[in-house]
Amino acid sequence: MSSAFSFRIDAECPDSWARAGTIQTAHGVISTPIFMPVGTQATVKSVSPEELRGAGTQIILANTYHLMLRPGSRLIQEFGGLHSFMRWDGPILTDSGGFQVFSLGHLRKLSEEGVTFKSHLDGSPHMLTPESVMRIEAELGADIILPLDICAAYPCTPSDTREAMERTHRWAERALAAKDLYRPEQTLFGIAQGGFEAELREESARYIGGLPFPGLSIGGLSVGEPKAVMWEMLRVVTPVLPREKPRHLLGVGSPEDLVIGVGLGMDMFDCALPTRVARHGGLFTRSGRISIKGARFRAEHDPIEVGCDCYTCRTYSAAYVHHLLRAEEYLYYRLASIHNIHFMLRLAGDLRASILAGSYPAFRDDFLARYRPASEQVRDEQREKWRAARSRGDNSRATARVAPTLRDGIS
Repeated sequence: MSSAFSFRIDAECPDSWARAGTIQTAHGVISTPIFMPVGTQATVKSVSPEELRGAGTQIILANTYHLMLRPGSRLIQEFGGLHSFMRWDGPILTDSGGFQVFSLGHLRKLSEEGVTFKSHLDGSPHMLTPESVMRIEAELGADIILPLDICAAYPCTPSDTREAMERTHRWAERALAAKDLYRPEQTLFGIAQGGFEAELREESARYIGGLPFPGLSIGGLSVGEPKAVMWEMLRVVTPVLPREKPRHLLGVGSPEDLVIGVGLGMDMFDCALPTRVARHGGLFTRSGRISIKGARFRAEHDPIEVGCDCYTCRTYSAAYVHHLLRAEEYLYYRLASIHNIHFMLRLAGDLRASILAGSYPAFRDDFLARYRPASEQVRDEQREKWRAARSRGDNSRATARVAPTLRDGIS
């Protein structure tokens, strides 16, 4: 893999911070705005690489924490890296694993050197440092990689938030120094933090934005705070970020988040929410999320959404998809995930087209007027249900059980 990263702004909206761009990587071109499906364990759950391509996927995100524990980054390296291991020939972004580690609560201990923790799989001890994360991500071989950072919980005191932010800054500099020792051709994005303190958010954006990172990720949002607070933090961050670098909003990706986040200057989004809600019966449509479990779909001849050109809607009736879920057939998870992934990628494409055409504000307003998002209460209740289900059903996937907060980016 040779170094081939570049970013070009193709169009900007004069009435917002929305922009359309083109990212070049060694494994292909990414047109922004873009949504990245989350493949935590080197797979987007129930969906094959061929089906991802068919749904319009341009880039996927994989999780360093989970892959370092199982099957191990060195084994993946023996297979030629993630691209060969999972048979995905497009761009890949790997996160640092830091969010998952810090979600372990009492199972981890923080120091200036890094963070020590016990595996949620078998209790074995491990340590991550800015330098070791660069080595692990080099072994995984993704196109875009992220450094070890500290995600402050919500809520968090200003003093604790500042301490986490300043350590994140020091770790960022160490990661920059270490990266070139392993795979200089990989593209390392910096991560701006700052919790929910406007002054710290601005300070972190300026600091990280001033370091020689080719791109920037915004971390520490969508961790339990109200949506209005998240958007307010972006209004502080975006004006001080370098215009020429792509911006990635970590762990955020419901349909309304994509539409609003683009207007606030974000280019890249990742989230396990579309596939996770799909597995529980939640399917996206232009008018809002529906529950395919509902009795009204039992004899519905039309597809999930009339006019949707995803494989599922082109091929099957809503009644059949309803039946598969009711019967707990595995095919349901595949078909539902394909639909929601395609919905998000089609939405990203429509957002890009509206920016190029100079009509983003009208597109945004029309979409938000028709789309009914889940309420804050419903989102909180769903988080608690997922936590409880993990605790009851599978102790090997108990990260969220002990987490003080739950970001949508956990699958």
